Amino acid sequence: MTARRKLESGVFVFAMFGALLILPPLVYIFNHPILFFGIPQIVVYLFGVWALMVIGAGVLTHYLPHASDEDGHEGDE
Repeated sequence: MTARRKLESGVFVFAMFGALLILPPLVYIFNHPILFFGIPQIVVYLFGVWALMVIGAGVLTHYLPHASDEDGHEGDE
């Protein structure tokens, strides 16, 4: 398996893990009347997960190599 395929698989797993973190059963765990600097715990959790997903996607796409012309992704030719 090439390094590009491994990284693409990692991106897929990362996306699925992020999607699982925002499903209601997990989100409801953080639905308590606890405040962090006046912000409810559930809001801090959701924005924290969102921020980690944005940062993680940026890092993973930075290390993902560009598709080469040998992959068969050429234009109309």
